[in-house]
Amino acid sequence: MPTNINDRIALPPKDAQKSNMTCHFCIVGCGYHVYKWDSNKEGGRPASQNALGVDFTKQVPPLSITMTKAMTNTITDKSGKRWNIMVVPDKECVVNSGLSSTRGGKMALYMYAHDGITKERLKNPRIFRGDLWLDTDWDNAIALYAGLTKKILDNDGPNGLFFDCFDHGGAGGGFENTWGTGKLMFSALQTQMARIHNRPAYNSECHATREMGVGELNNSYEDAQLADTIFCTGANPYETQSNYFLNHWMPNLSGATVDKKKKWFPGETAAAAKVIIVDPRRTATIAICEQVAGKENVLHLDIEPGSDTALFNTLFSYVVDQSWHDKDFIAKHTKGFEDAVKTNRMSLEDGSKATGISVDRLKQAADWAYKPKASGHRPRTFHPYEKGIIWGNDNYVIQSALVSLVLATQNVGRRGTGVCRLGGHQEGYVRPPYPGDKKIYIDQEVINGKGLMYTLWGTNPFQTTLNAEQHRRALSRRAKIVNEAIAKAQGASTEQLIDVIYGACKNKGGMFIAAMNLYPTTISEEAHLLLPATHPGEMNVTSMNGERRLRLSEKFMDPPGTAKPDCLIAADIANSLKTLYLRDNKADMAKRFNDFDWKSEEDAFNDGFRRAGRPGVGPIDSQGGDTGYMATYALLRKAGNNGVQLPIKRIDGDKLIGTEIHYDDSKFDTKDGKAEFKPAPWNGLPQTVAAQKAKHKYWINGGRANEVWQTAYHDQYNPFVRDRIPMAFIEMNMEDARQLGVNPGDIVEIFNDYGSTYAMAYPLKSVKPGHTFMLFGYIKGVHGDVVTNWVDRNLIPYYKGTWGSIRRVGSVNDYKQTISFKDRRYA
Repeated sequence: MPTNINDRIALPPKDAQKSNMTCHFCIVGCGYHVYKWDSNKEGGRPASQNALGVDFTKQVPPLSITMTKAMTNTITDKSGKRWNIMVVPDKECVVNSGLSSTRGGKMALYMYAHDGITKERLKNPRIFRGDLWLDTDWDNAIALYAGLTKKILDNDGPNGLFFDCFDHGGAGGGFENTWGTGKLMFSALQTQMARIHNRPAYNSECHATREMGVGELNNSYEDAQLADTIFCTGANPYETQSNYFLNHWMPNLSGATVDKKKKWFPGETAAAAKVIIVDPRRTATIAICEQVAGKENVLHLDIEPGSDTALFNTLFSYVVDQSWHDKDFIAKHTKGFEDAVKTNRMSLEDGSKATGISVDRLKQAADWAYKPKASGHRPRTFHPYEKGIIWGNDNYVIQSALVSLVLATQNVGRRGTGVCRLGGHQEGYVRPPYPGDKKIYIDQEVINGKGLMYTLWGTNPFQTTLNAEQHRRALSRRAKIVNEAIAKAQGASTEQLIDVIYGACKNKGGMFIAAMNLYPTTISEEAHLLLPATHPGEMNVTSMNGERRLRLSEKFMDPPGTAKPDCLIAADIANSLKTLYLRDNKADMAKRFNDFDWKSEEDAFNDGFRRAGRPGVGPIDSQGGDTGYMATYALLRKAGNNGVQLPIKRIDGDKLIGTEIHYDDSKFDTKDGKAEFKPAPWNGLPQTVAAQKAKHKYWINGGRANEVWQTAYHDQYNPFVRDRIPMAFIEMNMEDARQLGVNPGDIVEIFNDYGSTYAMAYPLKSVKPGHTFMLFGYIKGVHGDVVTNWVDRNLIPYYKGTWGSIRRVGSVNDYKQTISFKDRRYA
């Protein structure tokens, strides 16, 4: 009987091409190997006959290899030749040790195949001619983009040009691409009107911690194995950093790393770690920790939404009152302690009132995290945090309060400690300095009719911004003004079309929208020009993960159509503008577009990451500057999936030697090397947010789910994800649902003074009354539609801080027939 090819996996033959790949997705950055071979060939089952070196003639031991059909695909190169690929986790990678997440385990499916789930990829530039999308070539597309850019630069200056751009690594990012786009925006065009993919201004999500001298990625993943206590705030690492959690947290919570601790810290009391999780919501992470560590070793502080600052200030005050702070470290290596003690002071009783956590549980948290151990040593407490703080109630003050607590107890710069963001994407940031002296709320500028041209580079604010409904309406209205003008310009040359578009924008309030992306996303409905980009595998790209581990993901296939790396798209734009200015005999303007003569992404890497001196790339020279010439593609290829942890200290032969932990010398990132405590008063909720809470019953929390990556730009085409989550779900309390007449799978409207959105109801026992949790940034049902427009002093949004009302809209039978509404929590 013939074997159905869909029921089996073809093995790579012994001579299959093998390359390195860091996972495209979350910040953990698991290592994978890509095998590529002729689609007409196949490896054999004996270990000697397949590239995996595994003997499939007998039962393979459990968990010894992770291999699924989703890890395979068949691709076609430019010549028409077909290849099989297999993308499998790398056992030798210290990040994941052979583990695969549900996201990384589907990477092979997300590589372009004309008959696969990626068939909707942008293949060639597209132009919208008023009512119809038409494919065009790069020359025509760049001529239009550059010509309109020049007209705006000449007549209105650089701030007529708006940008919304990625700032990360992984897919749709990387050091090559952030440098290329940044050099274009900031050095060449010199615009200040830029925002970052998930926030409405060009800013950091960690202003306070950096000002305090503590960079937000300061330890190694191994430190999670060595900590006495893990104090996790505003994060759900099982769902969002799966293999960091499974490969590094779980062994500590289960007691598997006790012997390792004894070797690292002779004489100290060593035991399985305890874990404190600060989150108003009971997450899958909490449930799994209880299973592994035992409920007696897990403390869930289910604080009132937005009260993190009160919690940290209460613990800080209690620690000082108990004399558990490190007086010697504070005196020698910090400043501002006394001011912070005064301003941040909060009694246990006041802290309990603000957070909703009992005094006894506050004391228990302090005992676990900061009370000296039986051996007399100071406990080693690791403080990971993420969007619950970063997108929380006054980002700047929360981080000031947290890092002050950490500094007081010296839980940074020692093995088994750290105060680190867990992150979303991988990191890949290297850009020239932002040319402005203040941060600009770009969304409000768009809403208020400012700007003439908006470039959306690998981003989609329709799904991810705050106050999204108002923003979407304003941008849609302005885009349609341009559509109408273009529709009337039959037969116009490129130069004539530029004049038509410019007139519609300048005189009628329109806005021209160009988008560089992998797919035509929801915001493409309003765009006028689409330029196709590439992602890892189709280009060489470097990124670093949450422990600053730099790796090279190697190109192994052709991109679809004429798609290009973002850095080379930026170079095309710059070179076209240079030509236009030289034609006009404007040498000074042309000079701004020099040095974009890149032939490959490696040229952009060398121009930016290396030559431009990305901090921490190379060794420190005699003048204290970063020489920046150490990390090369050749050396990174040899470093494989383990790469090197930045900053690089030196090279031994051809091996890059990096840095495992920051601040172990107690020298911090301030001018005098001393870490700085920051006063962080507890001020309650912002008035804008409090007003919504007073009017509406339900807290509308938003966040991620394990199965879905970010805006679902791949996943919207993948039945495995789309059929399980056809629209954003909203978890809600069962009694709340009953009172609203809502059953699992019903569609509900969530609304407040800022907008309304729809979601699929998912009642759960574990959700507290009045609380909900909605999937963030999804293709159907946009959480941001009901998020207020409030931002802190650095224009960081309070995505988590919104309240709304809920009403049942109706029922979709398909959902109830095909989707399981069992509890998502592990039990």
